[in-house]
Amino acid sequence: MDELLTWRRDVRYFRTDPLPDPLLDRLRARMQLSPSVGNARPWRVIRVDSADKRAEIINSFESCNSAAANAYAARERQKYLTLKLAGLREAPVHLAVFTDLSVEEGKGLGRQTMPEMLSYSTVMAIHTLWLAARAENIGVGWVSILDPIAVAETLEAPPAWSLTGYLCLGYPEATSDTPLLHENGWQENTATQWEVR
Repeated sequence: MDELLTWRRDVRYFRTDPLPDPLLDRLRARMQLSPSVGNARPWRVIRVDSADKRAEIINSFESCNSAAANAYAARERQKYLTLKLAGLREAPVHLAVFTDLSVEEGKGLGRQTMPEMLSYSTVMAIHTLWLAARAENIGVGWVSILDPIAVAETLEAPPAWSLTGYLCLGYPEATSDTPLLHENGWQENTATQWEVR
């Protein structure tokens, strides 16, 4: 178990080899085993295969990434611009994972006081998919530098669907047990403590 969690790293360098359909079917089935609040299962996944739609996603990333870089002071901005923060051009599989905020399943159980539990359930599904992918030697990269509204419009998602994660999947060029941002000197991997009160 520790080995799986250690090798779960966010991947940004992918080989372009396609992923076989039976493997993607296994990942989809394992994702469905995720826990969710009230058994609502609110995650909705769009596989983005269209070259035109991918190009729009990449444009969104590049625009948002440029704006993010400008939020840093000059020295950190230069370092930021050297980081590879997405594998959008190389990854053979793109998955846009949404949370259906209007889901009727579960009848509201467990989310009357914490409606954000729907989105948390989708995050759990993403994590389950991530571990299942790594068990198959598939890398996953979570792209968070995107305009979620623009992505939803590009993919023609229903209005009640909120983008929770945009994932790149593929065979990694290399594997490492050290986070990429640590390797590139952005921030070291530090442990957090549990507080007792």
